[in-house]
Amino acid sequence: MARSLTLGERAHFAMLAADKSRRRTMSRIMASPLMRWRYGVPLADQLLIVPPNLRTTDPSFFREIQLDQFGLAGTIAVLNGHSPFDLKPPNEAWLRSLHGFSWLRHLEAAGSEDARQTAQQLAVEWTIRNGAAQSIAGEPAVTARRLISWLSHAGLLLEGADDKTYMAIARALGTDLVRLSAEWREAPEGYPRLLTLIALTLADLSVAGHDRQLAETTRFLAAEINRQILSDGGHVSRNPALLVEIMLDLLPLRQCFASRKLAPPPALVGAMQRMFGMLRLMRLGDGMLARFNGVAVAVPAGLATVLAYDDHQGGQAKEAHASGYARLERGSTVIIFDHGAPPPLELAGAAHAGCLSFEMSSGTQLLFVNGGAPGPADGDWLDAARATASHNTLTVADTASSELIRHGPLAALIGAEPIRGPATVRVKVEEHGGNLELTARHDGYVDRFGLIHVRTIALNGSGRRLVGIDRLEGRRGPSEKELPFAIHFHLAPDVSCRRGETPGTAMVTLRNGEAWTVTVEGATLSIEESTYFADSAGPRPSLQLTARGTTRGATEVRWVAEARG
Repeated sequence: MARSLTLGERAHFAMLAADKSRRRTMSRIMASPLMRWRYGVPLADQLLIVPPNLRTTDPSFFREIQLDQFGLAGTIAVLNGHSPFDLKPPNEAWLRSLHGFSWLRHLEAAGSEDARQTAQQLAVEWTIRNGAAQSIAGEPAVTARRLISWLSHAGLLLEGADDKTYMAIARALGTDLVRLSAEWREAPEGYPRLLTLIALTLADLSVAGHDRQLAETTRFLAAEINRQILSDGGHVSRNPALLVEIMLDLLPLRQCFASRKLAPPPALVGAMQRMFGMLRLMRLGDGMLARFNGVAVAVPAGLATVLAYDDHQGGQAKEAHASGYARLERGSTVIIFDHGAPPPLELAGAAHAGCLSFEMSSGTQLLFVNGGAPGPADGDWLDAARATASHNTLTVADTASSELIRHGPLAALIGAEPIRGPATVRVKVEEHGGNLELTARHDGYVDRFGLIHVRTIALNGSGRRLVGIDRLEGRRGPSEKELPFAIHFHLAPDVSCRRGETPGTAMVTLRNGEAWTVTVEGATLSIEESTYFADSAGPRPSLQLTARGTTRGATEVRWVAEARG
């Protein structure tokens, strides 16, 4: 835990504060009566195109409403005959989802006239209660999601509506568009800001009379894409799951450009191609993304939908150096390895301290997995999920390799508590006679304990044997004080484990009956309880193998995971 900022962090904090102030000032200028005329009248009464929706739908959502329930963001609110807009929200994630209206897709999927009338009624209720879009309802990212949702489901909201309903919705849609055009700069760094520009570009393509804003909006969007999507296709936050969310927004946007017979900006096209490659790199054998830096509950349908649009499935990339990930694949075994430092402070509020951790699958079965991130309804578990001990790597003295910065003004500025360190991470991947070998090191424990963590993993040509070596090296030679260390191997849920017949061994059995032997030399191996956070039902108990010992700064632990039979 760190309560003070380094000199460099103080300078960065000052820069962020100045940038936020500048953006707020610019938004106020653009929102002034002298400037708002640039965005047209606040009425979207004629649509040129209706953007497609690619997100998964759940027709049973309407049935739940009929049963007086409104489930959003993993939390169910009981209506008791009231409008959801009149309820005390169970949490902020639920409230943001409510005001974002992404749930309209479920009502449209229900395909009934009753569902249509419910959608129109709730939209009109929103215009009555939240027309000024104050507080959370008026946050730029929430406004952007609502704008996208209302445009994508304009047929549901407007077809068959009476004149009063039609005009109320068209006026609210136009007001949101004008407001967001002026205030998008106040969106937080990262995906929220990119979302606002996607929504504005989508609206400029869809709403009649907004062509004159399109060139400027597209230019801002291209610049933001270039800032956020790295050269290897990863997102600057290092959260692979964000790529799916961004692609589910960019794919309809690309289609809207095509529908208007306009060329999308080259930055969008290039970024999408890189993102496809990055998503393929980060998939394990079960088809899902590895759980690093905020990846939470798996949503197979969303990832499958995105990858179905990949028309250029070339050779599989092995290394994503800019994003800090590597992929080792032999036979039916896939390993995803994290060798990246945390993202910039303003984007590190959801980053995990998992440097030099890995996940591993055999065929379609998961073997070693990180704990992942909890869903929005289980935020109390977030700190535990971000800790190094929840990842498949080494910890020293029960501390994380990254420090959590508990600095109130900084947390208030970026909306979360970021992590710092390791400052330096190095990696080398080599191939030797069909075997793959990765060696990486980080300095996350240098300032506190004078220790460097070095990890080497080697996967043989068949993919049936993984050899690992974890070393702790003293930066200033051996220490007089012994420090405890632990190497964690978290097992996937539903994987069983028992002690082996000899000390230092364990037998692991996957769900399909496949068995692996894990052997450790140089530390004491035990089977311990663990927690898997990224489950749709909430955090659940699981198991881990843990190799424990002590070090004075010159320690080596060798371990082997080998398939039996």
